Amino acid sequence: MGSDTAAASVARPPRPWPALGTFLAVQAVLGCWWAAFYPGLFSRDSVLYLSHTVVGPWVSDHSVLYDAIMWLSFTETGDLGAVTFAQTTAMAGALTFLAQSLKALGAPRRLTTAVVVLMPLAPPVGAFTVTLWKDVPFTICAVAVAGVCARFAAARRVSGPGLAALGALSLALGLFRANGFLVVGVAVVALLVVLRARRLRLLLVGTVAAALPLLLTNVVLPQVGIAAPAKTYVYHTAFGDLAVAFRDRPALFRAEDRALLESVAPLDRWWWGGTCYTINTLIWREDFSWPQADAHAGELLALWRRLLTEDPGLVVDARLCRGAIAWRPVGDPRFTGGGTYRFSLRPTADTYVGPGKVADFPGRWVFSLRPLSHELYQVAGPWLTGSLAPEYDWALWRGASWAYLSYLAVALGAAARRNRYVLGVAAVVAGQQLAVLANISAQDFRYMASPILIGVLLVPLLLGSAGRLARAAARRAARWRPGNALARCKRLISGKRTAS
Repeated sequence: MGSDTAAASVARPPRPWPALGTFLAVQAVLGCWWAAFYPGLFSRDSVLYLSHTVVGPWVSDHSVLYDAIMWLSFTETGDLGAVTFAQTTAMAGALTFLAQSLKALGAPRRLTTAVVVLMPLAPPVGAFTVTLWKDVPFTICAVAVAGVCARFAAARRVSGPGLAALGALSLALGLFRANGFLVVGVAVVALLVVLRARRLRLLLVGTVAAALPLLLTNVVLPQVGIAAPAKTYVYHTAFGDLAVAFRDRPALFRAEDRALLESVAPLDRWWWGGTCYTINTLIWREDFSWPQADAHAGELLALWRRLLTEDPGLVVDARLCRGAIAWRPVGDPRFTGGGTYRFSLRPTADTYVGPGKVADFPGRWVFSLRPLSHELYQVAGPWLTGSLAPEYDWALWRGASWAYLSYLAVALGAAARRNRYVLGVAAVVAGQQLAVLANISAQDFRYMASPILIGVLLVPLLLGSAGRLARAAARRAARWRPGNALARCKRLISGKRTAS
């Protein structure tokens, strides 16, 4: 009876006013980042998101949903600040939701509140949130998924509304990132192992959420004039594997194989692009022909499959190396592409992309930093630049350490509360880590941003659970100290004599 009451009190939804106060505090800090870096930080990808929607034709190389959001902001407001401001509000909501869900699960309330309010001050949260990347809404959805799973754990059941929210957020993961379906697939499998109820419904929701973005991209969107992704964009990691193999094991390539490679790029480009940490030095160089790569994609894939059969370890090692951002806590800047990419701190699109590199369009000037507050920019700029120092890389910009910490936190939380549902909070972290490990192009921090944010917010749960387990262990030790055991034996013997 007492345990049921305690469980009910833990699962009781928190009052709205503390949550509103937390949201407003987080939003205020993120709003300062927005004003400092208006309309937002950007990279070459950011320009590509918008250029093809204005010039045409529309393509689904990236995220059609995010492209449409940027296009709508550009056509309706003439700028992109509305997108990044919406991202600050959504991020504040997601972080607050996860924090409140973890409190309902039993995380220390004051410490959790302090952590979530301080998080936006850190550049991996604040600067990232105001960057024009599809990875930002993707990360926001992943954080919210962790919050939904924390609600399941707090209630020790899977509710219908919660399952619907999980399905909608999982669908958004696939719409914002091409590998979102992999994240959803791994996360759903993890939840099926952890959860005891509504497994069939969970499997159905996960299957639909993972399959629908693929169906839209490859079947539905081409019918309305939005082209499917270029073959080189889809298979670029396989092409990167070929470059690694050509550099490390050239004897595997026959004369006709070399001729095939040379039809796409000079053999020197394949050799120099053969660093295992990134594919950027291969496909993003002027002497690599995307049209030729698209035309010969089938032959290149056949060569890749042959190499996979002849020397699978070579391909696996290349994938492990390229996916190091997901499993290695530290980068390796000694090698090309081995360091962690964080941000492109350039003032305009032309200084980063260069004139003529992407389709030009009227209004391209929107990709230029125009701070709304120069005072805030003078504070935020050095703060961001200072955080990029190599000694902070492992703690601020690498998601692997935070993924491992997340697993430890939910394991201790499940043990301390005797509640296996707590393990599900890290399901989306596992999905993110394994998806990146399987198929990623470079050592970009943004690919593992969600484990960083979720891991930081799980620290209070970890500390609270560790303390709870330590206290329980101390109580057990106190009960079984030799003196106490002897006293209990004497009382037991005395009681038997009295009874006789």
